[in-house]
Amino acid sequence: MRIIEASQVADVRAGEIPRHLGVIMDGNGRWAQMRSLTRSEGHAAAEDAVVATVDACLDLGVEWASAYAFSTENWTREMEEIAFLMRFDEWLLRKERRDELNDKGVQIRFCGRLDDPRIPADSRDWLYETAELTAHNTRMVLAIAFNYGGRTEIVDACRRLVEAGVPAAEITEERLSAEMYAPDMPDLDLVIRTSSENRTSNFFPWQATYAELVFMDTLWPDFRAGHLYSAVAEYQARRRRLGAAEASPRP
Repeated sequence: MRIIEASQVADVRAGEIPRHLGVIMDGNGRWAQMRSLTRSEGHAAAEDAVVATVDACLDLGVEWASAYAFSTENWTREMEEIAFLMRFDEWLLRKERRDELNDKGVQIRFCGRLDDPRIPADSRDWLYETAELTAHNTRMVLAIAFNYGGRTEIVDACRRLVEAGVPAAEITEERLSAEMYAPDMPDLDLVIRTSSENRTSNFFPWQATYAELVFMDTLWPDFRAGHLYSAVAEYQARRRRLGAAEASPRP
């Protein structure tokens, strides 16, 4: 994928902007290993990339940005790393950063099995506190997938329909979508994954059915606004059919 020049950012702003953009933040461990650091130090280096991504999304007018922070499969990692990842206020969004995003009008949500007993109580309290603090913001939604798995989300949605006594014949895509963790979340238009991995790893599969996928070599701690602008430029250059036989090029 071509990295655009700073002089071309204005053209990106003038083009079609994805309403909902997702990022799979991959490469923290490899970034740390290359520098003889611990994996936790690699995760701690991720915060600047998150803030740069949010600022670029705000600049472009993106309405929703989703970020994959901790998957349901990540519980198999070393306990020391898991314990660090549970402390959101030490690696992904320190209090000062969270407050900055709040001042910028960003609503922060967390999507996943937040009632999992393996999540420390103080960590869960911090998630709820952050969501409550920013709930009134309307400029952009930052949805953080935490203890999240796409298949798990679909199973949980099905269970809620069953528990509500909805007959099988009445289950539609719309009814199922309304039971997802964030029912008002629009479908993903663009999903970016860093660190040269070419897969989506259970990241919002229901919402990303027709998303454009952009894979980048950059490790997540090195990701900055220029990378996001370049991914959006790639999105703008593609033809999206959404199931139709033909489509016109993007403007």
